Order: sequence, then C-alpha cells, then structure tokens
Amino acid sequence: MQADTTQRGADLLVRTLSRAGVTRIFGLSGNQIMPIFDACLDAGIEIVHTRHEAAAVFMAEAYAQLTGTVGVALVTAGGGLTNAAGTLFSARASDTPVLLLSGDSPLAQDGRGAFQELDQASITTPLTKLSFRAQTPSDLAEGITNALQTAQSGCPGPVHIALPFDLLHDACTHPIPKPPTTDRTAVPDITGITKALAQSTKPLILLGPSLTPTRAPGLHDALQHALQAPVLPMESPRGLNDPSLGDVRQAVDQADLIVSLAKRIDFTLGFGAGPARWIVAHADQAEIDRAIHNLGDRLIAGLSVAPAPLIDALLSATGQPARNAWLAQVEALTAKRPDATPANDHITSDSLCMAVQQALTNHPGSVVISDGGEFGQWAQALTKTDARVINGISGVIGGGLPYGIAACAARPGVPVVVLSGDGSAGFHLSEFETAARAGLPVLMVIGNDCRWNAEHQIQLRDYGPDRLSNCDLSPARYDLAAAALGAHGEYVTSPADLAPALERALASGKPACVNVMIHGLPAPSGH
Repeated sequence: MQADTTQRGADLLVRTLSRAGVTRIFGLSGNQIMPIFDACLDAGIEIVHTRHEAAAVFMAEAYAQLTGTVGVALVTAGGGLTNAAGTLFSARASDTPVLLLSGDSPLAQDGRGAFQELDQASITTPLTKLSFRAQTPSDLAEGITNALQTAQSGCPGPVHIALPFDLLHDACTHPIPKPPTTDRTAVPDITGITKALAQSTKPLILLGPSLTPTRAPGLHDALQHALQAPVLPMESPRGLNDPSLGDVRQAVDQADLIVSLAKRIDFTLGFGAGPARWIVAHADQAEIDRAIHNLGDRLIAGLSVAPAPLIDALLSATGQPARNAWLAQVEALTAKRPDATPANDHITSDSLCMAVQQALTNHPGSVVISDGGEFGQWAQALTKTDARVINGISGVIGGGLPYGIAACAARPGVPVVVLSGDGSAGFHLSEFETAARAGLPVLMVIGNDCRWNAEHQIQLRDYGPDRLSNCDLSPARYDLAAAALGAHGEYVTSPADLAPALERALASGKPACVNVMIHGLPAPSGH
C-alpha cells in the first residue's frame, strides 16, 4: 500500500479510483464535491461535465456497457442526489455496473440542520446492490474498492456512496488500497444442464441484459455452437414482443426446454407461462426464488451462480446432438421484420430507421442508441450495427442523448447515432451543449410525430379515438435548439431530403441533430 501524508480525503478517493483503472467520470458540479474536482486534476481523471445529474448517470450506464468497466457518476448533495437517484432504476434493471458518488453534508454537522442534509442511503438502497454513507477515510479507500468489486460481481449493478464534505476536505494519511480483484469462483457442476439439453428436441438458451452481443461479444455464436441450441439475448422491456427478435414468441412457445442465464423470469417472459420446462441460473438468489414462484413444477433446476464460471463450463461442454433443423427454424423466426410501409410522399417511422441504417453501411463500427416508446421499437427492429445501447428492461426513456455522448467517449472515432422519438428527445436536449463543449460528435436523429405516441396508441386502443387527450406535442424545431447549443442542425420534411441531411450531419464533425417530421406508426411486434 502507498501512503501520502499530504493528501486530503478527496485525493485518497480519486487516487483509489485511478489505481482501479478509472480514467473518466461523468458529473455535475456542486459545493460538496469541489474537492473531488480539484483532486481529479492531479490524478489525470477526465470529468465530462454534464447539464443534469440524471444525464450523468445515464452516461455512466452506457459507458459501462460499451467499455466493460464500471461507469462512474459524480453529483452533489440534496437535489443533486435526488435528481440522479431515479436513473439508478435503469442501471439496476439493465444489470449495469455503475458507481454513483454523491457529495453530502459534513459528519460534524449531523443533526444540526446542515445545508442539504439528507439520509441519502435510504433513498438509493432499493435501487442499488450497495449503498452507504462514508464515515471514515477507510470508506474512501477500501469502501470504494469494495463498491467497485460489488458493482461488477455476480449480477452486475449500480452502487452508491455518499461522501461527507469534511471527509473529503480534511487531511488524512490512509494508504491507497490495491485495485479490486476479479473473483473467479469454482466451476459449477453443469451435468444437470447438459443432460437436460441432450434429452431436449427443441431447447432455447436465453441470455440476460449483461450478456448481450454488445456487452459479451462473441458469446452468442460460441454458446450456440457448443450447445447446439438457439441462443437469444434479451434486454428489452417488450420481451417476447421485442421487434428486434422477430417472432421470438413462437420460438418460446415451441420450445420444450428453456435455459435462462442471468435473465429474470418476469413480465418480459410472460412470467414464464407456457409448456416448456426451465432451468434458471442467476447470481441473485432472489431471482431463483422468483423463478420458483412463477414456474412452479416446470422449473427443473434453479442455480444461484455467477454467470462467468457457468458460461466457461458450458462453452467447454461436448456431446450435444446436432439440431440443425431447430436452429434454422428459430433463426428464421427471429429474423422476421415488419413489412415496409408503401412508398409515399411522407416519412414514416420505419422509412426513417431504414434510411439511417443505409447511411451507416459505409461506417463500420457504428454504435446505435435506441430511445423512446413506439419509435424506439422501430429503431431496434430495423437497425443493426456492431454495438447498441437501448432504454432497457426498466422502460425508462429520455437517456438517448446522454447514452450517445458516453458512446462517443467510449468509442472515439466511430459514428454514434441516437434514434429518438420527439418525446424522449425533450428530457435532456440541453446535453447538446455538453457534447459540443466536450467535442463528442454524437448524431441524434429525432423521429418527430408531434406526440407521445406510445400513450396515444394506448388511448386509441383502450378508450377510442374520441377520448384522445394530452398526448400531443408541438412541431418544435429541436434542430434549431441544438444548433443554438453548438450542434449542427438539420430539418427534414421530405423523403428526398433525408439521405443528404444524414450525410451532412455525419460529415459535420460536430454533435448534430436531424429533426425529421414523420407519420408515427404503432410499434411493431412479434406475432
């Protein structure tokens, strides 16, 4: 361990982060965290300074997914923490390792009515794997190290530490700890899984959000080859109606065995309804208990095990029978996509997404961000790039632009395109100023149908066209607002103008907003 007799608590914290490999923090300044801003100067940690605390957590979530590290967000106390806390719900549902650091009132002023005094941990505990208020310099060192390890271990997820100002400001001599280590637990016994698979005619393997192709590149193909069973990554709240998985519901209905790896048996799977037998492996025992509740006697095995050692063992499995016909059948079902809207003189949800896909064909390595209700589903269904980030299982919208900014930081030099509905775009449009200031050239394409279309569709379906209310939005010029914040702006109303506008935006070298007036469609879904 290294000791430094001149360090403040903030220096100890930041040096602990740096030694653990943290090079970038997404944050918004405030009184109680200025010692951390100062300490980051000496440690060489970059702070991407945002315009809203929720945006900082969204950025940390996307950054973690695209880098395979812990995303770090830093906010101030009081309203800073409460602004950020709700976004933890998204990171928790997407199984994303995020460390939220928040300033706090001084320990020495506890109970006296200090500025922004608040029991922060009581707010964040239901949303995190670990939440606590630092009490000693050790919490700024070993506590940070433990939090980083907790965020990444087992089922990944967010953690939170509240940082009293006096701990950060005062001098301390505590040593800097060693970085967290990866705990590779013993290889589990997979005999039961491989035996059940060998006896199955139509098995399926479901992967949870931490095991998608973006976050676990190559796993899908390797696991499918080793087990001779179709492998389906699932990260959308639409679940069995996820349009990016085609007619996945038909595949699930026909399966005789489903092996779920790090995937909750919840509403996205219809709570497990159907004839198939199940094997569920999840690091959280609570999720095994949920599977028992939802599946009953159709659950033939529930394994409380971290995914990494289990997957290592499954990739080494041999002796599975070839199931070429079943593999081809599921591939055909999940490859289905909605029919294109007939060509006309206006732009629709699907034609816009297909135009973006075409524009990216000459840009390898692109990242697509999907955000929104109905329009976001079209984006998921009709775009395919090397990596994507979506508003995942939580169904939380509005994080698209922050996700895109973080993606530009995580993967510099490749195009990052955010596809967002106009409703979702309004949450954090001011972050275009962040992108311009930080030199992060994210492209946001807004499908602008002048409404909250998801809720509009609910009203049409459930109450009828005479009961539509409060879902209309204006034809706002988001492009002009983005341009005023330092971005390149394009406004598109005609199909003929769409492709040139996208190319100009991609070539601008700046953050860009392409505001496209569309005829919004109901979201596509599987059958």
